[in-house]
Amino acid sequence: MQLHDLWFVLIAFLWTGYFFLEGFDFGIGVLTGLLARDPEERGVLLATIGPVWDGNEVWMLTAVGATFAAFPDWYATFCSGFYLPVLAVLVCLIVRGVALEYRHKREDERWRRTCDRCVFWTSLVCSALWGLIFANMVRGVPIGADKNVTGGLLDLLHPYALLGASATLCLFTLHGVLFAALKTKGVVRDRARAKVRPLANVTTVVVGTFLFWTQVHNGRQVYGLIVLGVAVLALVATVEQSATHHDGRAFALSATAVAATVAVLFLSLFPDVMPSSTNPAWSLTVAGSAASPYALKILTWVAAFMTPVVLAYQTWTYWVFRKRVG
Repeated sequence: MQLHDLWFVLIAFLWTGYFFLEGFDFGIGVLTGLLARDPEERGVLLATIGPVWDGNEVWMLTAVGATFAAFPDWYATFCSGFYLPVLAVLVCLIVRGVALEYRHKREDERWRRTCDRCVFWTSLVCSALWGLIFANMVRGVPIGADKNVTGGLLDLLHPYALLGASATLCLFTLHGVLFAALKTKGVVRDRARAKVRPLANVTTVVVGTFLFWTQVHNGRQVYGLIVLGVAVLALVATVEQSATHHDGRAFALSATAVAATVAVLFLSLFPDVMPSSTNPAWSLTVAGSAASPYALKILTWVAAFMTPVVLAYQTWTYWVFRKRVG
């Protein structure tokens, strides 16, 4: 395996980590509007992610930074081509962070209600936008010979992209429900468990359809079909594990479904990083958009040292805050 292929795998791993961690993070935010019935229950849900939500976002920053360093052409085309949806994600993350941090700063019911609404809507919008962005990246956008995206915002709104947005929204919400069942106790936990079956059924259909469509039109690796099957089976199995009150197993299965979904997308993408719908010859490839071999070598040494440190620290953080909230 050449270094540019290794860095493609590493970036896929970083996005997988981000969607796994931020997925239940967004899901909890959506549940503040769908599951909680009063400010106290919303506070319980938000307390489950209070110590870790900002650390989860580091994975996105690392993925984008790694793309900038290892694949500068990919980074430039991605950020310019998806400028408006990426900007919307960043604005939502800023508003969401402020709402999470300042919700308890004022003893005012109206203030808390406003913050709760911000958390709900920004979580929902971010969950959908990431699916929209990645669906367009896999399907291909109109890239010219100069590596610039020539289309506009309306070109990103098509049935496949909207299905991708629905898939990530459903998947993250289910992931959040299972995390709530794992991390809470009392009535919130019981209500979260009751939501698993209907959410899992809808998510299995939506995600399975999205991944099958991806594999039919973009699948270049036979492994994609295997991983697709893993994603669907994991989603189906979450219902049984949650019904028998094996919350840890159910959450692990939803994490498997998230990882498998990201894997199908990146397997469908390779060996491109940004396919061109205008002319396949103008697509950005892993080899063609990579940085110099010397730069990749330095980056590899840095990543080999820092990645275990970051993983160990974040694992320790989750271990410290492992107790249930009630």
